[in-house]
Amino acid sequence: MKKSGAKKITSILLLSTLVLAACGSNSGGTDTSGGSSSSGTASGEQLFRVVVQQEMPSADLSAATDTISFSALNNVYEGLYRLDENSKPQPAGAVEFAEISDDNLTYTLNLREDAKWSDGEPVVAADYVFAWQRTVNPETASEYAYLFEVVKNGAAISAGEKELDELGIKATSDYELEITLEKPTAYFDYLLAFPSFFPQRQSVVEEFGKEYASDSDKAVYNGPFTLTDFDGPGTDTNWSYTKNEEYWDKDTVQLDKINVDVVKEAPTSLNLFQDGQADDVILNGELAQQMSNDPEFVSQKDGRTTYMELNQRDADSPYHNENLRKAISYAIDRDALVNKILGDGSVISKGLVPAELSFSPSDNKDFAEENENVLTHDADKAKEYWEKAKKELGIETLDMDIVHDDTDSTKKLTEYIQGALNDTLDGLNVTVTPVPFSVRLDRGNNGEFEAIMGGWGADYADPSSFLDLFVTGNSYNRGHYSNKEYDKLIEAASVTHAADTEARWDDMVDAEKVLMEHMGVIPLYQKAEAHMRSAKVKGVVAHAAGAQYDYKWTYIEE
Repeated sequence: MKKSGAKKITSILLLSTLVLAACGSNSGGTDTSGGSSSSGTASGEQLFRVVVQQEMPSADLSAATDTISFSALNNVYEGLYRLDENSKPQPAGAVEFAEISDDNLTYTLNLREDAKWSDGEPVVAADYVFAWQRTVNPETASEYAYLFEVVKNGAAISAGEKELDELGIKATSDYELEITLEKPTAYFDYLLAFPSFFPQRQSVVEEFGKEYASDSDKAVYNGPFTLTDFDGPGTDTNWSYTKNEEYWDKDTVQLDKINVDVVKEAPTSLNLFQDGQADDVILNGELAQQMSNDPEFVSQKDGRTTYMELNQRDADSPYHNENLRKAISYAIDRDALVNKILGDGSVISKGLVPAELSFSPSDNKDFAEENENVLTHDADKAKEYWEKAKKELGIETLDMDIVHDDTDSTKKLTEYIQGALNDTLDGLNVTVTPVPFSVRLDRGNNGEFEAIMGGWGADYADPSSFLDLFVTGNSYNRGHYSNKEYDKLIEAASVTHAADTEARWDDMVDAEKVLMEHMGVIPLYQKAEAHMRSAKVKGVVAHAAGAQYDYKWTYIEE
C-alpha cells in the first residue's frame, strides 16, 4: 500500500480538475458578504436565523434524498472526510487521508480517537460498517443505496443476492477501517464526504426502531451541531442546530445556535429579513431583480439542474412518443424563464449536466460544452413535432397535468410553462397541481403524475452523478425512461472504462447526447439561489456538489 496525501488525491481524481461552480462573485464557495472563516472575529450573540422554502422530508441518513435534508444532516453529522471551504475533501472523522492500494481498490483509514457522539460515546469503525450495511440493506429501501454499488458487493446486497457482512467495509479495529471497492472510482473521496456515507450507531437505531430519527431526540449526532427542536419529517416548519459540545473540533465552531424556519413565499421572507427577524432568506423573480444591487444580496450558482419528467411507466403512455417530448421541450423559452420568471442568477441548461461542474481529463473542456445544445426555443419546430406526435398517437387533443412544489418560485415557473405549452401546441391542455415538497417526492416515487417538475443537485463533482439517474431501473428515474443504447454507454463508463479516464469521459459525453437527442428528460435551467444575507453573517460555505450548506465555519460579527 502507498500513503495518500494531497498529491494522491490529485492523482485519483483524473476525471476532471473538479473546479466547482463559483457562488455568485466568490470563487471558493464562501459567501461574499462575510469572507472566509480565516478572517474576522466573532462578536455579539452567536445566533444565525435561516429561512428555507421547504419542510425537511427526512432526518435519517439512510432515507434522505433532498437538498434540505442533506444540508441539515451535513451540519449535525460528519463522515470520514468533510468538504472544506473550497469544496475539496479533507480528513474529518478520519485522522488523515486514506492509504490506497496500487490498484486503487482498497482504502485503509484510521479514525480519530477523540471523535464522539453527542451523548459522549466514542465514534468507532463499527458505526461506519453498520451505517453502510443499513443503507444497502434491501429492507431499508434506501433510494441512495445505488451510490454504494462502487463498494464491493454493494449492488448484489441491494438486490438481495448477498449477505450484509459481504459488503466491502470492515472494522479491523475500533479505529481502523478497510474499504474495498468493486472498481476504481475516481470520485470516491467525494462520496466519503457525502451524508449517505456517514456513521450511525447501531444501539441507537435499534433502540428507537421505526421511530429512529423521527424527531431530533431519537438520534445521536457526531457533527459540529446537534439537531434540536425537530418534531417530525415533512410537517415541522421550524427546527434548530445547536453547537455540539462533544464535537472533536468544537473550538472551530463559533455559532451557538442556528434557527431554521420554513417560509414558502418570497415576499414574506424579504419582510422578515428587512424587519431584522431573519439573517438569510431566499428570493426569486421580481424580488431578486429588485434587490440585486443591495450590498447584502448574494447569488449562489448551484451544481443543480431543474428538469421536467414525463411518465412513461405504462405501456400505453403517450409520453413514450419521442416527437411529443420534443414538442414540449421546443415550446419552452428557457431564456424568458430564467430572466423574466426566476431572475435569481439561474442560467439556461445546455444539457442534463450543469456547467462548471466537471472538466475533460484531456483538454479541460467543460462537460456542458461537449454536446450540441438542443434545448432551444423554436415554436415552429415545437408545432411540427406536435403534429407528428398527434398523427402517430391517433389523437387531436391531450390533457397533461404538471405536479410541482408549492413554493412561490416554482408556482410561477410552472405556470409560465403551462402558458407556453397551451399557447404553442394547439390541442394540448395543460393543468398544474402544486403540492408540498414531501408530497411531490412521494408522487414522483410512486409514479402518480403525468408530468412532474423536479431536479437534481450533484452529489459529487462528476457527470455520472446526473447521468446514472436515467439508466433503466434507477429509482430516481421517476418517469421510467428507458434506452438500451444509453444504458450500454453508462455501463461502459462505469465498468468497462472505469480506470480509463478519457474513454470513460467519451462514454459519458455520448450518453448525454443520446439522452438529449431522444429528450428522455427535459432539462430547463441550472439553478442559482438569490439570497439576502445579513452583512454580520460571515463564513457561510456553500457547495455546488454534495450537501449544499456547511455552517461549521460560520459566525456573527456585530
